[in-house]
Amino acid sequence: MTETLTLRRPDDWHLHLRDGAMLKAVLPETTRHFGRAIIMPNLVPPVVTPADAAEYRDRILAAKPDGSKFRPLMTLYLTETTEPRDIRAAAEIGLITAVKLYPAGATTNSASGVRDLTKVRRVLETMAQVGIPLCCHGEVTDPAIDIFDREAVFIDTVLDPLRRDIPELRVVMEHITTSDAVQYVTGSDGNLGATITTHHLIIDRNHILVGGIKPHYYCLPVAKRATHRDALVAAATSGDPRFFLGTDSAPHLTKDKESACGCAGVFSATNTMSCLAQVFEAAGALDKLEGFASVNGPKFYRLPPNEETITLRKGAPVAYPAAIETEGGPVTVFDPGFPLYWHVED
Repeated sequence: MTETLTLRRPDDWHLHLRDGAMLKAVLPETTRHFGRAIIMPNLVPPVVTPADAAEYRDRILAAKPDGSKFRPLMTLYLTETTEPRDIRAAAEIGLITAVKLYPAGATTNSASGVRDLTKVRRVLETMAQVGIPLCCHGEVTDPAIDIFDREAVFIDTVLDPLRRDIPELRVVMEHITTSDAVQYVTGSDGNLGATITTHHLIIDRNHILVGGIKPHYYCLPVAKRATHRDALVAAATSGDPRFFLGTDSAPHLTKDKESACGCAGVFSATNTMSCLAQVFEAAGALDKLEGFASVNGPKFYRLPPNEETITLRKGAPVAYPAAIETEGGPVTVFDPGFPLYWHVED
Protein backbone atom coordinates (compact mmCIF):
# COMPACT_ATOMS: atom_id res chain seq x y z
CA MET A 1 0.00 0.00 0.00
CA THR A 2 1.40 3.39 -1.02
CA GLU A 3 1.85 5.69 1.97
CA THR A 4 4.19 8.31 0.51
CA LEU A 5 4.08 10.00 -2.87
CA THR A 6 6.75 12.36 -4.23
CA LEU A 7 5.98 14.45 -7.29
CA ARG A 8 7.24 17.55 -9.01
CA ARG A 9 5.94 20.70 -7.37
CA PRO A 10 2.49 21.30 -8.89
CA ASP A 11 1.19 24.40 -10.65
CA ASP A 12 -2.28 25.91 -10.62
CA TRP A 13 -3.43 26.84 -14.11
CA HIS A 14 -6.46 28.86 -12.96
CA LEU A 15 -6.28 30.94 -9.79
CA HIS A 16 -8.01 33.99 -8.32
CA LEU A 17 -5.97 36.05 -5.88
CA ARG A 18 -8.01 39.27 -5.80
CA ASP A 19 -6.04 42.30 -4.58
CA GLY A 20 -5.15 44.35 -1.52
CA ALA A 21 -5.80 42.79 1.87
CA MET A 22 -7.46 39.72 0.34
CA LEU A 23 -4.42 39.05 -1.85
CA LYS A 24 -2.09 39.24 1.14
CA ALA A 25 -4.27 36.84 3.14
CA VAL A 26 -4.84 34.13 0.53
CA LEU A 27 -1.56 34.13 -1.43
CA PRO A 28 0.33 32.04 1.17
CA GLU A 29 -2.29 29.30 0.79
CA THR A 30 -1.13 28.84 -2.81
CA THR A 31 2.61 29.49 -2.43
CA ARG A 32 2.83 26.78 0.25
CA HIS A 33 2.44 23.98 -2.32
CA PHE A 34 2.43 25.46 -5.83
CA GLY A 35 5.31 26.69 -7.95
CA ARG A 36 3.36 28.79 -10.45
CA ALA A 37 -0.19 29.83 -11.19
CA ILE A 38 -2.13 31.43 -14.01
CA ILE A 39 -3.56 34.54 -12.36
CA MET A 40 -7.07 35.57 -13.33
CA PRO A 41 -7.47 39.22 -14.42
CA ASN A 42 -11.06 39.92 -13.32
CA LEU A 43 -10.24 42.58 -10.77
CA VAL A 44 -12.25 45.78 -10.44
CA PRO A 45 -11.19 47.42 -12.71
CA PRO A 46 -9.95 44.44 -14.77
CA VAL A 47 -6.37 43.84 -15.92
CA VAL A 48 -6.68 44.90 -19.56
CA THR A 49 -3.34 46.48 -20.53
CA PRO A 50 0.28 45.36 -20.22
CA ALA A 51 0.79 48.13 -17.66
CA ASP A 52 -2.10 46.74 -15.59
CA ALA A 53 -0.56 43.26 -15.72
CA ALA A 54 2.91 44.50 -14.72
CA GLU A 55 1.54 46.46 -11.78
CA TYR A 56 -0.60 43.53 -10.59
CA ARG A 57 2.36 41.14 -10.91
CA ASP A 58 4.46 43.48 -8.77
CA ARG A 59 1.76 43.60 -6.08
CA ILE A 60 1.62 39.79 -6.03
CA LEU A 61 5.41 39.50 -5.78
CA ALA A 62 5.45 42.04 -2.95
CA ALA A 63 2.87 39.96 -1.07
CA LYS A 64 4.78 36.67 -1.34
CA PRO A 65 5.95 35.09 1.90
CA ASP A 66 9.67 35.50 2.56
CA GLY A 67 11.72 32.87 0.78
CA SER A 68 8.93 31.80 -1.58
CA LYS A 69 9.92 31.00 -5.17
CA PHE A 70 6.33 31.20 -6.39
CA ARG A 71 5.94 32.72 -9.87
CA PRO A 72 2.68 34.38 -10.94
CA LEU A 73 1.85 33.88 -14.62
CA MET A 74 -0.06 36.93 -15.74
CA THR A 75 -3.04 37.20 -18.06
CA LEU A 76 -4.90 40.00 -19.79
CA TYR A 77 -8.67 40.38 -19.70
CA LEU A 78 -9.96 40.30 -23.29
CA THR A 79 -12.33 43.13 -24.16
CA GLU A 80 -13.76 44.31 -27.44
CA THR A 81 -11.30 47.22 -27.35
CA THR A 82 -8.16 45.14 -26.72
CA GLU A 83 -5.42 46.11 -29.17
CA PRO A 84 -3.45 43.43 -31.03
CA ARG A 85 -0.27 45.47 -30.61
CA ASP A 86 -0.63 45.28 -26.82
CA ILE A 87 -0.86 41.49 -26.98
CA ARG A 88 2.20 41.28 -29.19
CA ALA A 89 4.23 43.65 -27.02
CA ALA A 90 3.31 41.88 -23.79
CA ALA A 91 4.11 38.48 -25.31
CA GLU A 92 7.47 39.59 -26.67
CA ILE A 93 8.73 40.66 -23.25
CA GLY A 94 7.29 37.59 -21.50
CA LEU A 95 4.89 39.64 -19.40
CA ILE A 96 1.80 37.54 -20.11
CA THR A 97 1.26 33.80 -20.41
CA ALA A 98 -2.37 33.84 -21.63
CA VAL A 99 -5.39 36.01 -22.42
CA LYS A 100 -8.72 35.39 -20.70
CA LEU A 101 -12.08 35.32 -22.49
CA TYR A 102 -15.08 36.02 -20.28
CA PRO A 103 -18.39 36.07 -22.11
CA ALA A 104 -19.92 39.25 -20.72
CA GLY A 105 -21.82 38.52 -17.51
CA ALA A 106 -20.70 34.89 -17.20
CA THR A 107 -19.24 35.08 -13.68
CA THR A 108 -17.77 37.34 -10.99
CA ASN A 109 -16.54 40.70 -12.35
CA SER A 110 -17.13 39.71 -15.99
CA ALA A 111 -19.24 42.69 -17.11
CA SER A 112 -16.41 43.96 -19.31
CA GLY A 113 -16.22 40.68 -21.23
CA VAL A 114 -16.76 39.98 -24.91
CA ARG A 115 -20.22 40.00 -26.46
CA ASP A 116 -19.21 39.67 -30.13
CA LEU A 117 -16.17 37.54 -31.02
CA THR A 118 -15.94 39.10 -34.48
CA LYS A 119 -14.78 42.30 -32.77
CA VAL A 120 -11.69 40.54 -31.35
CA ARG A 121 -10.73 38.45 -34.37
CA ARG A 122 -7.54 40.44 -35.04
CA VAL A 123 -6.52 39.98 -31.42
CA LEU A 124 -7.10 36.22 -31.61
CA GLU A 125 -5.11 35.99 -34.84
CA THR A 126 -2.26 37.87 -33.20
CA MET A 127 -2.36 35.50 -30.24
CA ALA A 128 -2.09 32.54 -32.58
CA GLN A 129 0.91 34.16 -34.29
CA VAL A 130 2.82 34.86 -31.08
CA GLY A 131 1.84 31.64 -29.30
CA ILE A 132 -0.31 33.06 -26.51
CA PRO A 133 -3.15 30.73 -25.49
CA LEU A 134 -6.75 31.84 -25.00
CA CYS A 135 -8.28 30.77 -21.67
CA CYS A 136 -12.06 30.51 -21.98
CA HIS A 137 -14.75 30.68 -19.37
CA GLY A 138 -16.79 28.17 -21.33
CA GLU A 139 -20.39 29.21 -20.87
CA VAL A 140 -22.90 31.16 -22.90
CA THR A 141 -24.82 33.88 -21.08
CA ASP A 142 -28.08 33.84 -23.02
CA PRO A 143 -30.79 33.93 -20.32
CA ALA A 144 -32.90 31.60 -22.45
CA ILE A 145 -30.33 28.82 -21.97
CA ASP A 146 -30.67 26.74 -18.80
CA ILE A 147 -27.68 27.22 -16.48
CA PHE A 148 -26.93 23.48 -16.54
CA ASP A 149 -26.71 23.53 -20.36
CA ARG A 150 -24.55 26.61 -20.86
CA GLU A 151 -21.25 24.78 -21.15
CA ALA A 152 -22.49 22.36 -23.80
CA VAL A 153 -24.07 25.18 -25.79
CA PHE A 154 -20.81 27.17 -25.56
CA ILE A 155 -18.91 24.29 -27.13
CA ASP A 156 -21.34 24.02 -30.04
CA THR A 157 -21.97 27.70 -30.73
CA VAL A 158 -18.77 29.47 -29.67
CA LEU A 159 -15.76 27.23 -29.08
CA ASP A 160 -15.99 24.83 -31.99
CA PRO A 161 -16.66 27.59 -34.58
CA LEU A 162 -13.79 29.63 -33.14
CA ARG A 163 -11.34 26.75 -33.35
CA ARG A 164 -12.41 25.91 -36.89
CA ASP A 165 -11.97 29.56 -37.87
CA ILE A 166 -8.50 29.97 -36.27
CA PRO A 167 -7.22 26.39 -35.89
CA GLU A 168 -3.68 27.47 -34.96
CA LEU A 169 -4.93 29.29 -31.84
CA ARG A 170 -4.21 27.32 -28.67
CA VAL A 171 -7.22 27.28 -26.36
CA VAL A 172 -7.77 26.20 -22.77
CA MET A 173 -11.34 25.37 -21.87
CA GLU A 174 -11.29 26.21 -18.20
CA HIS A 175 -13.01 24.47 -15.28
CA ILE A 176 -14.90 21.98 -17.42
CA THR A 177 -17.94 20.44 -15.73
CA THR A 178 -19.58 18.08 -18.21
CA SER A 179 -19.04 14.84 -20.06
CA ASP A 180 -19.75 16.90 -23.20
CA ALA A 181 -16.59 18.91 -22.57
CA VAL A 182 -14.56 15.79 -21.82
CA GLN A 183 -15.68 14.22 -25.09
CA TYR A 184 -14.96 17.39 -27.04
CA VAL A 185 -11.43 17.69 -25.65
CA THR A 186 -10.56 14.02 -26.17
CA GLY A 187 -11.75 14.30 -29.77
CA SER A 188 -9.63 17.37 -30.47
CA ASP A 189 -6.00 18.03 -31.34
CA GLY A 190 -3.19 19.21 -29.10
CA ASN A 191 -4.13 22.86 -29.53
CA LEU A 192 -6.99 22.35 -27.07
CA GLY A 193 -6.50 21.72 -23.38
CA ALA A 194 -8.84 21.75 -20.40
CA THR A 195 -8.48 22.51 -16.73
CA ILE A 196 -10.45 20.66 -14.08
CA THR A 197 -10.99 22.05 -10.60
CA THR A 198 -10.56 20.25 -7.31
CA HIS A 199 -14.14 20.79 -6.27
CA HIS A 200 -15.68 19.60 -9.55
CA LEU A 201 -13.90 16.27 -9.03
CA ILE A 202 -15.71 15.90 -5.70
CA ILE A 203 -19.11 17.60 -5.68
CA ASP A 204 -22.18 17.39 -7.89
CA ARG A 205 -25.31 19.47 -7.85
CA ASN A 206 -26.85 17.41 -5.03
CA HIS A 207 -24.13 18.73 -2.74
CA ILE A 208 -25.39 22.25 -3.39
CA LEU A 209 -29.12 21.63 -3.11
CA VAL A 210 -29.98 18.55 -1.04
CA GLY A 211 -30.77 19.17 2.62
CA GLY A 212 -30.71 22.93 2.23
CA ILE A 213 -28.73 25.27 0.01
CA LYS A 214 -24.96 24.97 0.59
CA PRO A 215 -23.53 28.33 -0.57
CA HIS A 216 -19.89 27.29 -0.19
CA TYR A 217 -20.39 24.70 -2.96
CA TYR A 218 -21.92 27.26 -5.32
CA CYS A 219 -19.61 28.17 -8.18
CA LEU A 220 -19.72 29.02 -11.86
CA PRO A 221 -19.83 26.93 -13.91
CA VAL A 222 -22.22 25.29 -11.49
CA ALA A 223 -21.61 21.64 -10.57
CA LYS A 224 -23.66 19.23 -12.67
CA ARG A 225 -25.01 15.67 -12.27
CA ALA A 226 -22.91 12.96 -10.63
CA THR A 227 -22.46 11.30 -14.04
CA HIS A 228 -20.67 14.43 -15.27
CA ARG A 229 -18.47 14.46 -12.17
CA ASP A 230 -17.57 10.83 -12.85
CA ALA A 231 -16.54 11.78 -16.39
CA LEU A 232 -14.27 14.51 -15.00
CA VAL A 233 -12.62 12.07 -12.61
CA ALA A 234 -12.06 9.62 -15.45
CA ALA A 235 -10.49 12.37 -17.57
CA ALA A 236 -8.26 13.72 -14.79
CA THR A 237 -6.99 10.25 -13.85
CA SER A 238 -6.61 9.01 -17.44
CA GLY A 239 -3.12 10.34 -18.07
CA ASP A 240 -4.35 12.27 -21.12
CA PRO A 241 -2.01 15.30 -21.30
CA ARG A 242 -4.82 17.59 -22.46
CA PHE A 243 -6.31 17.63 -18.95
CA PHE A 244 -4.57 19.46 -16.12
CA LEU A 245 -5.21 21.13 -12.78
CA GLY A 246 -6.76 24.56 -12.54
CA THR A 247 -8.31 24.97 -9.11
CA ASP A 248 -10.33 28.11 -9.89
CA SER A 249 -9.81 28.77 -6.18
CA ALA A 250 -11.83 31.94 -5.69
CA PRO A 251 -11.90 33.66 -2.30
CA HIS A 252 -15.01 35.47 -1.12
CA LEU A 253 -15.70 36.59 2.41
CA THR A 254 -17.89 34.07 4.20
CA LYS A 255 -20.55 36.71 4.80
CA ASP A 256 -20.74 37.37 1.05
CA LYS A 257 -21.18 33.66 0.32
CA GLU A 258 -23.82 33.27 3.04
CA SER A 259 -26.01 36.11 1.80
CA ALA A 260 -29.29 36.56 -0.04
CA CYS A 261 -27.33 36.64 -3.31
CA GLY A 262 -24.30 34.53 -2.52
CA CYS A 263 -21.15 34.99 -4.59
CA ALA A 264 -20.03 32.23 -6.94
CA GLY A 265 -16.71 30.66 -6.05
CA VAL A 266 -15.03 27.89 -4.05
CA PHE A 267 -11.82 28.54 -2.09
CA SER A 268 -9.70 25.39 -2.27
CA ALA A 269 -6.08 26.57 -2.34
CA THR A 270 -5.46 25.40 1.22
CA ASN A 271 -6.29 21.71 0.86
CA THR A 272 -6.26 20.99 -2.88
CA MET A 273 -3.33 18.57 -2.89
CA SER A 274 -4.81 16.50 -0.07
CA CYS A 275 -8.16 16.42 -1.87
CA LEU A 276 -6.59 15.38 -5.15
CA ALA A 277 -4.55 12.59 -3.59
CA GLN A 278 -7.73 11.23 -2.04
CA VAL A 279 -9.61 11.37 -5.37
CA PHE A 280 -6.79 9.80 -7.35
CA GLU A 281 -6.26 7.06 -4.76
CA ALA A 282 -9.96 6.19 -4.83
CA ALA A 283 -9.71 5.90 -8.61
CA GLY A 284 -6.66 3.64 -8.35
CA ALA A 285 -4.61 6.28 -10.17
CA LEU A 286 -2.11 7.79 -7.73
CA ASP A 287 0.54 7.27 -10.40
CA LYS A 288 -1.33 9.73 -12.63
CA LEU A 289 -1.46 12.57 -10.09
CA GLU A 290 1.92 14.03 -11.02
CA GLY A 291 0.93 14.26 -14.68
CA PHE A 292 -2.35 16.02 -13.89
CA ALA A 293 -0.98 18.42 -11.27
CA SER A 294 2.63 18.96 -12.30
CA VAL A 295 3.40 17.96 -15.90
CA ASN A 296 0.48 18.32 -18.32
CA GLY A 297 -0.07 22.02 -17.69
CA PRO A 298 3.53 23.08 -18.29
CA LYS A 299 3.60 20.92 -21.40
CA PHE A 300 0.55 22.67 -22.86
CA TYR A 301 1.93 26.11 -22.01
CA ARG A 302 5.35 25.15 -23.40
CA LEU A 303 7.09 25.67 -20.09
CA PRO A 304 9.42 23.28 -18.23
CA PRO A 305 7.95 21.40 -15.26
CA ASN A 306 9.17 22.47 -11.86
CA GLU A 307 12.43 20.89 -10.72
CA GLU A 308 11.53 20.99 -7.03
CA THR A 309 9.40 18.22 -5.55
CA ILE A 310 6.82 17.86 -2.81
CA THR A 311 6.00 14.73 -0.82
CA LEU A 312 2.55 13.67 0.31
CA ARG A 313 2.24 11.21 3.17
CA LYS A 314 -0.80 9.19 4.17
CA GLY A 315 -1.67 9.04 7.85
CA ALA A 316 -4.19 10.33 10.35
CA PRO A 317 -6.82 12.74 9.00
CA VAL A 318 -5.43 16.22 8.33
CA ALA A 319 -6.93 19.06 10.36
CA TYR A 320 -7.21 21.96 7.91
CA PRO A 321 -8.63 25.28 9.14
CA ALA A 322 -12.30 25.83 8.44
CA ALA A 323 -11.52 29.35 7.26
CA ILE A 324 -8.68 31.72 6.46
CA GLU A 325 -8.79 35.01 8.31
CA THR A 326 -8.55 38.28 6.37
CA GLU A 327 -8.89 41.92 7.35
CA GLY A 328 -12.48 41.87 6.12
CA GLY A 329 -13.45 38.62 7.82
CA PRO A 330 -13.07 34.87 7.27
CA VAL A 331 -12.91 33.07 3.92
CA THR A 332 -14.34 29.55 4.20
CA VAL A 333 -12.08 26.73 2.99
CA PHE A 334 -13.58 24.06 0.72
CA ASP A 335 -14.93 21.10 2.69
CA PRO A 336 -14.79 17.93 0.57
CA GLY A 337 -17.21 16.18 2.93
CA PHE A 338 -14.87 13.34 3.84
CA PRO A 339 -11.66 12.94 5.90
CA LEU A 340 -8.39 13.79 4.16
CA TYR A 341 -5.68 11.27 4.95
CA TRP A 342 -2.97 12.68 2.66
CA HIS A 343 -0.96 15.71 3.71
CA VAL A 344 1.95 17.59 2.16
CA GLU A 345 5.04 17.26 4.28
CA ASP A 346 6.70 20.51 5.38
